[in-house]
Amino acid sequence: MNYRRFLSKIIADVGISFGDEGKGRLIYEIIDELRTLTGKNTPVAVVLKVNGGANSGHTAGGLKLNLLPSGVVDPGVAVLAIGNGVVADPRKFWWEIKPLESRGYNVLSRLRIDERAQVSDLSHRLLDLAWENYRIHQLNELPRGSTGRGISPSYMDEVGQWQIFYTDFKGDKDTFAHKMRQRVERALSTIKYVCRVSVEDWDHFFSTLTEAEIRANNEAINEKVFLPHEFDFFRFKRPEPYSLNTDALIDCYWEQGTALVEAITDVREIILQALEQEHYVLGEFGQSYWLDKRQGFPPNVTASHSFTPEFFQSAGIPIQPIYTVGACKAYDTKVGTHHFITEMSDTAPLTTQLKKLEYGTSTGRQRKVGWFDAVEKGDVLRYGGFQGLAINKLDALTCSDSSKGTELLICVAYRDSEGNRYHQVPRDDKVRSQLQPVYLQLPSWKEDISQVRHFAELPLAARQYVAYGR
Repeated sequence: MNYRRFLSKIIADVGISFGDEGKGRLIYEIIDELRTLTGKNTPVAVVLKVNGGANSGHTAGGLKLNLLPSGVVDPGVAVLAIGNGVVADPRKFWWEIKPLESRGYNVLSRLRIDERAQVSDLSHRLLDLAWENYRIHQLNELPRGSTGRGISPSYMDEVGQWQIFYTDFKGDKDTFAHKMRQRVERALSTIKYVCRVSVEDWDHFFSTLTEAEIRANNEAINEKVFLPHEFDFFRFKRPEPYSLNTDALIDCYWEQGTALVEAITDVREIILQALEQEHYVLGEFGQSYWLDKRQGFPPNVTASHSFTPEFFQSAGIPIQPIYTVGACKAYDTKVGTHHFITEMSDTAPLTTQLKKLEYGTSTGRQRKVGWFDAVEKGDVLRYGGFQGLAINKLDALTCSDSSKGTELLICVAYRDSEGNRYHQVPRDDKVRSQLQPVYLQLPSWKEDISQVRHFAELPLAARQYVAYGR
């Protein structure tokens, strides 16, 4: 990326694959590049989380994050902003903030949550599990691979006009409690009568959530920041099926949410003021272009808009020039039940090597690995309006063991059963799911490139691979 060609103080960090591209680390690298370019120690005033919720895990500076923007690793970033396009559980904020603060990171004083960001809660997580259960047991379909973090049900409340905003924590508890009781009643009725979840599965939901959060927060538990009880979801469950202790739930969320009141504000003004003062604003996206609810392939999509235009909706500012950096890996990965055209077979030389690196930050799920799909990337770069491209994990393709083979593959087209070639991704998933990859073979390299910092210093084979990948 050539930062001297930036035409805007707004920079978007967007995935161009199916998520897990290393967008979190890119935020830190962009800040570092801008510091060098401008000569300023603090060129970036705001890093904005644009979309999604705690379903998109980012790793930055060795930190595993879900809700918080990756700018948390850089003390020079004045504001860690949460846009109004985000659905966020206030408990999750604290589950990230407290461990980071205990390690010396200044988080809470920099955090700014937009008043119109939406409150997500336990009822959404239960609905998430229930809809997956419905898909499997009532419709006899494959699971969609949800993270179980309640994101889709949260956005369903937005579309259904049942929002609870973060600004509600600045009001009175009775109004908040009234909205929460309505929300819980809707969720429980849906789980029981629409999703028709069995009593056994209902009970199991609480085990699933408890085990998932204990696993995700194990480091903080070991550091004595939290006791395991903090992540016990059974304390909200009543003995009778399809029933919650709503009073306890309301008290918990009111306490956690009102503790964030100092951070709840109008993010629009913060961003506009930063731009007026000639500071940079970075927009950090969750998921990726191909997981956008309109551009991707249902049901394997997220519930939010996950590429550049959503920046302006979530920030709440006028549309204006923006520089978008597309992030991808030097190979492909997917999780869940995605159709994976370029998936490597279990016997492929690099499969075992790459799978050792590929586990979901949020869920810990093993990712599937595949060859670089240049058709997918080409479509995103064409239709997504990207000006920069970052290719991560090139060093993971180094073949230090000659017995692992000497060829790398890049998918440059698709082919159907009649031999017709496709150089773009079909928008009809019935067509897409029947296609086979057409590969270009390129030589691999054995040299260690992990410390290389300039393109010209890469081995010839690595430079060729990057050139074809672009």
